[in-house]
Amino acid sequence: MVIILQKNISKENKENIRSFLKANQLRVNEIIGEEDTIFGAVGMVRLDPRMVEVLPGVARVIPISKPYKMASREFKKENTIVEIRNNRGETIRIGGSKVVAIAGPCAVESREQMFDIARHVAASGAVMLRGGAFKPRTSPYAFQGLGEEGVRLLKEAGDAFGLPVVSEIVSADHLPVMLDYVDLFQIGARNMQNFELLKRVGETGRPVVLKRGLAATIEELLMAAEYLLAAGTDRVILCERGIRTFEQATRNTLDLSAIPILRGLTHLPIIVDPSHAVGIRDKITPMGLAAIAAGADGIIVEVHCSPERALSDGAQSLYPDQFDKLMRGIDVLAPVVGKEVARIRKGFAVSPGALKGAKPSSQPAAGGGEQKIPRGTKKVCAFMGAWGAWADQAVNRFFGDGVDEVNFAAFRDVFRAVSEGRVDYGMVPVENSLAGSVYDNYDNLYRFEDVRIVGAITLRIEHCLLAVPGAAIGGIKNVFSHPHGFPQCSVFLEQHPEWKLVECESTADAAVRVAQAGSPENAAIASELAGQYNGLTELARGIESNPGNYTRFVVLAHEGTEKDAGGEFMFSGDMTKGSIIFITKNKPGALYGCLGVFHKNALNLTRLESRPVPGEPWRHSFYADIDVTAPGPGGGIQRSRQIVESVLGDLRAKTEEIRLLGLYRERDC
Repeated sequence: MVIILQKNISKENKENIRSFLKANQLRVNEIIGEEDTIFGAVGMVRLDPRMVEVLPGVARVIPISKPYKMASREFKKENTIVEIRNNRGETIRIGGSKVVAIAGPCAVESREQMFDIARHVAASGAVMLRGGAFKPRTSPYAFQGLGEEGVRLLKEAGDAFGLPVVSEIVSADHLPVMLDYVDLFQIGARNMQNFELLKRVGETGRPVVLKRGLAATIEELLMAAEYLLAAGTDRVILCERGIRTFEQATRNTLDLSAIPILRGLTHLPIIVDPSHAVGIRDKITPMGLAAIAAGADGIIVEVHCSPERALSDGAQSLYPDQFDKLMRGIDVLAPVVGKEVARIRKGFAVSPGALKGAKPSSQPAAGGGEQKIPRGTKKVCAFMGAWGAWADQAVNRFFGDGVDEVNFAAFRDVFRAVSEGRVDYGMVPVENSLAGSVYDNYDNLYRFEDVRIVGAITLRIEHCLLAVPGAAIGGIKNVFSHPHGFPQCSVFLEQHPEWKLVECESTADAAVRVAQAGSPENAAIASELAGQYNGLTELARGIESNPGNYTRFVVLAHEGTEKDAGGEFMFSGDMTKGSIIFITKNKPGALYGCLGVFHKNALNLTRLESRPVPGEPWRHSFYADIDVTAPGPGGGIQRSRQIVESVLGDLRAKTEEIRLLGLYRERDC
C-alpha cells in the first residue's frame, strides 16, 4: 500500500507509523512526494488499510492493485537506473539515456579465450563482459563450466579492459565464491521461479539480471522480480530472451512486444538477449537491432572468437566482426530512438591530422582511424567547426596555451568524444544574444548524462564579410554562413536583397567553402581569424546588426574528470553559476511550483529553456541556469554547493526527473 502522510506531520507521528508498519512485518520505503511524505509498505501480511488510515498523521491510504508491488509503476513512477562501477571508477548506467551492450562467451573456457574475447568486445563498444562459470545444461553430460576458476578468469579479463562482469548463478551455494568476482548476477530462464534462490540473491543487495522463463507470462516475470526487490536489492534488470511457442524455425520466439508492455507496467530497466531467443548466428544482429528500436535499454549477446570450437552454444555465438557490425548498427539506430551508445572510456585519441599543431587542417574531423595522444602532452579540448570558428577562439580565450585542440564536424561528435574519453574537454555554444539558443546543445546536455558543464565563457562576436583576394562587394552573388550568422547581420544583408544565402555547419566552415571554391562571386560571414586561416580578405568588418552581439559557450568534461580536493574541476575557481535539467510532473501548476523553489531560496534564475524529451512526444525537459554567487561571510565554493543542494532537494519533490549539470565559474571576454 501507499500511505500519504499529512502535511507538516510531526517527527513523532511519522516514526510511530513506521514502527506500526514494521511491527506488522511490512517493509517500509520512504518516498518523497510533491507536498507530503509518502510511505510505500509491502510485505506478505494482509493488513486492513483502515487500521493504517486511523493512525495520527496519515492523510489517506492507497492500496496497490498489482500483485507485484515494488516492481510496479504504482509504487515508483520514474524509471529506475541501475548503476555499476568498473575498476576504473567509471559508472555504467542501465536504464538511462544510453544503450548498453553486454557481450562475451556462453562459457568461460580458458584465460586466453577470455582475454581475446574481452579485447574484441571492448574495442567494439561492449561495456560489460558476460561468461558462464556454473552452467545449467539440459544434458548432464554437457560441459558444466569451470566453477570458481571460471569466475576468477572472467573477472581478470574484465578488469583488464574496464568491463564489469556478468555471470549466471545457479545455486545459492555458489554465492560465497561469486560475491568476490561477479559485479552483476544473472538469474537464468530455468531459475526464474526458483524463489529460494531469488531470495538469497536479493539479500546480497547486488544488481541482478532476471531472465524471463521459457514459458513465463509477463506478470510471472514481474512477480519473480518482486522476490528480488522484497529480499533487499533495489537494482533489478529484466531480460527478455524468448519464450517457447509452437514455432521451431528458431530456438525460441523473441517476444519484442514485451518491451513496450513492460515499460508501462514497471519502472525497472529492460534488456534483450537475442542470442538465446533465436539461437541462430545470422539472425541475432537483426533481432538485436529490433530490440533497440522497440525501446530496450540494452542487449546481452554471446560472442566467441572461434564459435566452431566453443564448448557450449557455438551456433548462436557471434564472431567478433559480426558483433562489431551489430554495434555499428546500434550506433546509427540509437539516436533515432533518442539515445546514445554507452562506452568505456579508452584513453585520449582523435582522428589523424585533427590535432591543431604546426600545420592545422581546415576541415573538421569526420571519424576514421584513431591516433593515440601520448601521455604527458597537453590535455585536449574539442570544438565543432573548422579552425577559426568562434568556438576555436573560445577555447583559446578560456584555456590560453594550456590545451591542444581538435575539431569535429557536429556538436554531437564533441559530446561523444568527451563522453568516451577521447578528449578531456569540449567547447560548445549554447546561446547568442541576438539569434537565441543553440537548441542542439540543450538536447545533447540531456542526452549525454555522463557529461558535465565545468566552465563557461562569453565572447563578443564581430562578424566580417570575407572573400577571395580581388573580389568586390558589387560582384558578390552568394553568401555563406551558419544559420545564426544571417539574423545576426540582418541589417547589413537587407541592403543586398539579391544575395543568395547559403547555410553551413559553422561560420568557419563557410570561410573554408569560399576559399576552396575560389570564386569572386562568393563571400562568407565569419570571423577575422577564419579569414586569416583561409587566405581571405575583408570586404566589410563589424557587419553585425547590434554591437551587443555575444555568444555564451560552455566547457564540457566527463563526470570522472580529475578534480581538486574540494570536489570541483581543477580550473573552476569560485563557483558563480549552476545549471540543472528537470522534468516537471504532468499536472496543472507543476512548473509554477518548481519556479517557487528558486524564489524560496532567493536565487536569480538567469535562464529557463524548454525542450522536448528525445523519443517521448509531448514530454518536455527544462534547462535552467542559476546565479549561485555567495558573497560575504560563508561564501565561496562550499556555500554555492550548499545553495544548489538545497534547491535540488526541494525540486526533487516537485519533479519526475532532475539532474545537476554542473557548478562552475563563468568568464567574460
